[in-house]
Amino acid sequence: MRGLLNLLVKELLQLKRDPKILAILFVAPIAQLLILGYAATTDIKKVGLAVCDLDRTAASRDLVESFTSSGYFRLRASVDSQDQLDPLMTSGAARIALSIPYGFAADRLAGRPGTVQILADGSDAMAGTTGLGYATTAVELASARGGMRPEIELLPKVLYNPDLLSRNFMVPGVLAMILMVMTMMLTSMALVREREVGTMEQLLVTPLTPGQLIVGKLVPYALVGFVEILTALPLMLYWFDVPLRGSLFLLLVLCVPFMLCTLGLGLLVSTLSQTQQQAMMLASLVFMLPQIYLSGFIFPIQNMPKLFQWTTYVIPLRYFVVILRGVCLKGVGLAILWPQALALLGLGIALLVLARLRFRRQLD
Repeated sequence: MRGLLNLLVKELLQLKRDPKILAILFVAPIAQLLILGYAATTDIKKVGLAVCDLDRTAASRDLVESFTSSGYFRLRASVDSQDQLDPLMTSGAARIALSIPYGFAADRLAGRPGTVQILADGSDAMAGTTGLGYATTAVELASARGGMRPEIELLPKVLYNPDLLSRNFMVPGVLAMILMVMTMMLTSMALVREREVGTMEQLLVTPLTPGQLIVGKLVPYALVGFVEILTALPLMLYWFDVPLRGSLFLLLVLCVPFMLCTLGLGLLVSTLSQTQQQAMMLASLVFMLPQIYLSGFIFPIQNMPKLFQWTTYVIPLRYFVVILRGVCLKGVGLAILWPQALALLGLGIALLVLARLRFRRQLD
């Protein structure tokens, strides 16, 4: 028992001497709990709504009012033709579109059902299904006013994921997460392992500059990342039957700025850690889990508090999930995805520069 007590005291003293591991053990779980408590909700609110009202009558305005006053929809745009709805749905500005044709009010006055069309974005199966349910309820409530049923005939249509298969929504996000975990985890332990086994000093006495040393460490893991994506893509396309409606070449090209971010984060973690265990815990608890929570991979960003919504703009996984789902499910190109690509490139360069500066200070 004395030996066991001494071992327990030693472990406690060792933890006390390492403030970084203490922060990971106590601060990170609390932060994760707070983030999860606010962000981890499957309730869908304020679904983006686009309206094309070609009838422009009191009856059509009443129908639109039944949507906007419900609290479940946020009007993003009102357009003058149905062709203008497609760019709004493709870009993700609207998840639900309501199209009211000419003669809607005349049909209702004549005792015929007024026909409207609702378009739902099926690339986000959760938001698409729930938004479609909200829209159906709003139409039914508008139809029931005055005790006259049926007044409106609903013709729903789901875009991009007609069967609302959750795997088409989830699998591209899982692919992004796998790429993030592999590249970040391997990179974070690369330099730490050199320090642990005592070979860092041998590397420093070589003619290699710090920049060359970093590149030599990052490039192999970038190649590993490409191998991972090329291995997982056939599984996603042929085993899970997730469609690839866009360009495979564009998808592979846009993996590069995302891997700049993950490799930069991994290198930054390695400069903050003294052991591989520290690097693994720091990478997983402080950098990976918040990205999963706040990227929109599982939980809708629009449901989060404003503070967390602003935080998502510095989350690389947020942009890459949009890229993967856009290329695979919507078939969009760089004309739509350039903001995400530019954000990833900027974040990647900033992270690499920050990691390079920290690595230089350690050498000094």
